[in-house]
Amino acid sequence: MFYSVYRWLLAKHIRFTKLVFAISLPLGLGVLGGCASFSEDAKFSNVQSLASAHTKATLTWAKTDDDQDAINQQVAKLVSQPLSVDDAVQIALLNNKGLQATYFELGISEAQLVQASTLPNPSFSMLHTSRNNGGVSNYKIEQFLTFNIFALITMPKAIEIEQRRFEQTQTQVTIAILDLAAQTRKAYFRALAAQETVRLMEQANTASEAANELGSRLGKAGNWTRLQELGLRNAQQNSSLTLARAQQNNQVAREQLIRLLGLSGKQLAFQLPEHLPKLPKQLASLPATEQAGIDGRLDLQAIRLQTEALAKNLGLTKATRFINVLEFGPGRTLEGPLSDPYQYGYSISFELPIFDWGTAKIARAQAMYLQALNVAAQAAVNAQSEIRESYKVYSASYEMANRYQSEILPLRKQIAFENQLRYNAMLIGVFDLLSDAQLQIYAVNNAIEATRDFWIAQANLEMALIGKPQAERLPLFQINNAGELQ
Repeated sequence: MFYSVYRWLLAKHIRFTKLVFAISLPLGLGVLGGCASFSEDAKFSNVQSLASAHTKATLTWAKTDDDQDAINQQVAKLVSQPLSVDDAVQIALLNNKGLQATYFELGISEAQLVQASTLPNPSFSMLHTSRNNGGVSNYKIEQFLTFNIFALITMPKAIEIEQRRFEQTQTQVTIAILDLAAQTRKAYFRALAAQETVRLMEQANTASEAANELGSRLGKAGNWTRLQELGLRNAQQNSSLTLARAQQNNQVAREQLIRLLGLSGKQLAFQLPEHLPKLPKQLASLPATEQAGIDGRLDLQAIRLQTEALAKNLGLTKATRFINVLEFGPGRTLEGPLSDPYQYGYSISFELPIFDWGTAKIARAQAMYLQALNVAAQAAVNAQSEIRESYKVYSASYEMANRYQSEILPLRKQIAFENQLRYNAMLIGVFDLLSDAQLQIYAVNNAIEATRDFWIAQANLEMALIGKPQAERLPLFQINNAGELQ
C-alpha cells in the first residue's frame, strides 16, 4: 500500500503538487545548506585547544579499548616514579572517570544539533471505508501525504540555537578539565605537606620519648622530682597524639588525591617527593584591568552564549506565537466503486489561535531572558570579586610563607645553635635542649603549612582567572523536530 502511494505521488504531476515542491524545495535546500553533521570527535579538538592555553597536559577521550589501554600504559609509567605536580595533573586528566564521563556531553550536545538540522519526516494518513448498496460495494478512500512546512521555516533558528548550545557545552567541558587540574594541584600539595608533617612529628615524638625515658631514669635515681617526671610524660603523650593526628591527616589527604587521580590496585603505592616545591622568586601579576580578567573567564563566556540563545528563542517565540504547526501536501480521494477515478487535491492543517494567543509563551520567554541578563550581570560582579579576593589571599600567603623561609626558620636555627653552645658549657640541661629541638620542629611544620597554603592559593587564583566549574545554568527552550517550542 505504501509503495503504491509513493508511486502515485511520484507519477502524478498535478498543479498543487508542483506548488508544494516549488515552496518546500527552496526552503529544504536552504536548510540543508546549513545542516550539521557528526564530526569525527564531537569537537573534542576544540576543547583541547581551549584547555591547552592553561595546561600542558595531554587530553585523551577514551572511547575505545585501545584508547583506554594507551591511557593505562601512560599512567603506569607515571606512577612508577615519584610524582611531580605536573605528573599528578596529567594522570588525573587521563584517568579520572568522572572527567571521561563529562566528555560524552559533547556527543550528546552534537547529537542534539544534528537532530535539530534533520528534516522532519512527511506524514501519511489514510481513510478507508466501505458500504454495500444494492449488492454494489461503495468505498470512500482518502490518502494524504503532508509536509511540515512550518518546521522548515523555523529550522534555521533551531539550528542556530543548538549551535550555541553546543559551543556552550564545549566551554563547560573545558572548565571541567581545568577545574579538575586545579583540584588535583591542591590535593597534591595537601598530600605532600601531610607527608612532610608526619616525618617531622615522628622526629618530635622520638625526641619526646627520649626525654621521657631519661626523666624516668632520673626519677628512679632520685635526681628528678615527681612533678618534673609527670610533666615529661604528659609532653610525650601529647607528642604521640600529635603524631597520630598527623598520620590520620596524611591518610585522608592521600586518599583525596587518589580519588582525583582515579588510581586503584598496585597504583596506590605511588610515591611523592620528600619536600614541597620552593617558593617562586616573585609573585604573578594580575591582568592590567579587571575587565581583562573577567574577559578571560570561560564560565562568563558560557553564560553569554546562554543569554544569546535565549534572545534568539525570544525572537522565535514572537514569530510562532499564533501558529505552531503548518502542514500541507497532496492527496487523493475516492467515493464509490473502486472502478471510479480518484479525485486529486490537497490537505492543509494548522493550529487556530482561538483560546491560546501565545501571550503566556511570550511572557515566559521574556521573563527567562531578563532572568538571564541579571544572572549574567551578577556573575560578572562575582567574577571581579573572586579575582580580587584570590589575589589578596595569594599575595598574603606568599608573604607568610616567605617570612617563614627567610626569617623565622633562620632565627630558630640561630637559637638552636646558641642553646647548643650553652649546653656544651653546661649552662642548660639536656631537657632544655630537647625542648628547643621540639620547638624548632614545630616551626618547620608551620613553614610547611604556610608553603602548602601558598601553592593552594596559587591554584585558586589560576582558577579564578579561568572560571567556575559549574557556571550558572540558564533555562533554554527546547525545539522539537517539528519546529515546535516546548
